[in-house]
Amino acid sequence: MNYTEEMKIRVLRGEQINRQEALRLSEEPLDRLREAAEEIRREKCGNGFDLCTIVNAKCGRCSEDCKYCAQSVHYRTACEESYPLLSAAELVAGAKHNAQQGVVRYSIVTSGRRLSDTEVEQVCESIRRIKAETSIEVCVSLGLLDEAQFRRIRAAGASRVHCNLETSARYFPSICTTHTYEEKTATLQAAKRAGLTVCSGGILGLGETMEDRIDMVLTARALGIKSIPVNLLNPIPGTPCEKNTPLTNEEACRCVALFRFLIPDASIRLAGGRGLVGDRGEACFRSGANAAISGDMLTTAGITVESDREMLHTLGFEVRRCNG
Repeated sequence: MNYTEEMKIRVLRGEQINRQEALRLSEEPLDRLREAAEEIRREKCGNGFDLCTIVNAKCGRCSEDCKYCAQSVHYRTACEESYPLLSAAELVAGAKHNAQQGVVRYSIVTSGRRLSDTEVEQVCESIRRIKAETSIEVCVSLGLLDEAQFRRIRAAGASRVHCNLETSARYFPSICTTHTYEEKTATLQAAKRAGLTVCSGGILGLGETMEDRIDMVLTARALGIKSIPVNLLNPIPGTPCEKNTPLTNEEACRCVALFRFLIPDASIRLAGGRGLVGDRGEACFRSGANAAISGDMLTTAGITVESDREMLHTLGFEVRRCNG
C-alpha cells in the first residue's frame, strides 16, 4: 500500500493527520494525491458546491501594509479608486442580482483595519434589508471587529464572517506589519463566540514554503473553520509582491488536494487568482475543491457566475449551501 492510500484510509476512518504526515504527503505523486482527495471529498461532502460572490463595499485608502494588496496606501498601484461605504440600496441591488443568478452567499467586503461603530450600523441596516428582500446568505469581511460588533452583525441577519489568516504565523510578519496574526485569530474567535460561522484561508504564492501552507490550514483546523478560501497570488504591479512567480496549475492542485486531507469535510474554496491558471480552476475542482468565489474580485476581474455554473454542472456538482 502506498503512502497516499494509507493516509486516505486513515482520513476516511475519521482520523486526523499531523504536520509531519502532511509534509510527507505533499511529496507524493500528484495524480495519486488528487484521486485520493476527490475520494475523500465525495465521501465527506458529497456533490454539494458552495458558490459565493463578493462586493467591494468600501474601497481603497487602506491603512494596512499587506504586501500583496492594491488598496494599501503604502504602495503606488493602478488601483486609484477610493469610495466610502456603499449605500443600503446599492448593496441590496447587488444581493438581488446575485440571488437571481443562483449564488448561495453574498459577502460584503470593506477595506481598512476595521469599520467604525457608525459604519457597522450602516452595514447592519443593509443586511436587514437584504434578508427582508432576498433569500441569499449574507457574509461579511469588515476587518478586525470585536465580539459586540459581531453580535450586532448576527442580529441583523448575517451568518458568516470572513477574515483570512493569509499564511502561517511564522511567515505572517513578512507579509504584514500593521496588525498581527494574534489579532486575526482573536477576530475569528470573537465571531464564533457571537454565533457566526467563520471563513478563513490564505494566499498561495507570497513566498511561503509548503510548511507555511500546511501550518496555515492546521491553524484553521484548530479554530474549527470549515470554509477555507484558497487565493492564488495575482502579483499586482506597485506592491512588494509584484515580482513573485504565480503558482502553476499543478502546484495549486497539489495544495488543494493536501488541504482536503487536512480538513476532509471543509468547503475548500477557490478564490482570487484562479483565472491565472488557465482552466478557471477546473483541475482544482477535480482535486478536492468544492467551493468558489465567483464574479469579480475586489480589484481584479473574475469569472462570471454563468460560466462557473455551466462548468460545475458538467463536473457533476450541485450548487447549494454547505457548512453552515
